[in-house]
Amino acid sequence: MRILTRYVLFDLLRVFLLALTGMTMVIFIVLAGNEFVDKGLGLGPLLRMTPYLLPQAMQFAVPGTMLLATTSVYGRLSGYHEIVAIKSMGISPMALVWPTLILATVVSFGAVLLNDIAVSWGRLGVQRVFIESIEEIVYGQLRMQRTYSTGNLSITVPRVEGRTLIQPTLVVKATAGGPPLTVSAEQAEIESDPVEGVLKVRFYDFEVDGPVTIKNPDMYEYVMSLDELVGGNSKYRSPSTFALGEIPQAKREQRERIETLHREMTTHAAFSLLTGRFEALAEQTWNIYEKDLTSAQHRLHRFNTEPYRRWSNGFSCLCFVLVGAAMAMRMRQTDFLAIFFICFLPILIVYYPLLMISLDKAKGGALPPQAVWLGNIVLVLWGAWLMRRVIRF
Repeated sequence: MRILTRYVLFDLLRVFLLALTGMTMVIFIVLAGNEFVDKGLGLGPLLRMTPYLLPQAMQFAVPGTMLLATTSVYGRLSGYHEIVAIKSMGISPMALVWPTLILATVVSFGAVLLNDIAVSWGRLGVQRVFIESIEEIVYGQLRMQRTYSTGNLSITVPRVEGRTLIQPTLVVKATAGGPPLTVSAEQAEIESDPVEGVLKVRFYDFEVDGPVTIKNPDMYEYVMSLDELVGGNSKYRSPSTFALGEIPQAKREQRERIETLHREMTTHAAFSLLTGRFEALAEQTWNIYEKDLTSAQHRLHRFNTEPYRRWSNGFSCLCFVLVGAAMAMRMRQTDFLAIFFICFLPILIVYYPLLMISLDKAKGGALPPQAVWLGNIVLVLWGAWLMRRVIRF
């Protein structure tokens, strides 16, 4: 029995590592291709992003490869009637399952750590490389596509000679914060400044159509915020990019922010009543305070949910193993791919929708943050029911 148990563990590790390597490479290629298509990254920035993209690829690959390894090993055991043989000897099939569950628990703790690294260090690293390479990216897109656009801004150019844009045209569409702007010139150059967080476009021999003040008749400089180019405020970090160790402090600061907003609202209301300035309590003015308060509370809900999300995602490995082992032993087939897809289909239909719905509701404050474990609980109950039938019949 010990020999069989060791065989199961070694075979499980072998299949898991092989599948993890292959699936990680596939997901990495997809992520890198997505960065290439969406942001126009060249080979250099993509290579610099590789260390940051690998943890993100692995966090998606680990649960699926753990399920694939489990169905492969236990499917072959059951297909070769090894499970029937040990049951005929009066030994419970759980004797073969317990070592795998222990291994899956260890892998789950590793997956939690991997998730934490991927969403904090990995995402921030990708964003940092993109900011550092923004000048190269813009020049690259202008050389290949003759245009670069982001948000309400676009630059078109007939050709690029070295670092010089020939006859460029910059168009900024009208927004709530300002009127439209069009700049055309004979030549222009681009320079990024990651320290200041801006990208500067200097136009020479130019014409400007828009309400701007021309300080230098020989050169016009248009400054773009890197936050706008990145697609968000890089200084106002998303809760999903905080490491688990940073979240408690961030939650305390967010609670203090909410308390400050409550005090400001109370002070504003009291002062308005005392001075008879009732127009200050009008709905339009008060909505500004309520909007800030709602945003701060939503951010706190996200901070509260984030640790539970990462732990539940990590321990999905253990839940997948429990379901996969029981299903493989019940089906008694050596075709592990068939067992894998039979197991993965209900997981895809039930587990992931439950995870998405509970995560969305928890972030909004409609459900407690512990609700993100709902999908894991369903898998555990399903796996326990299947395992009970394997042991009894």
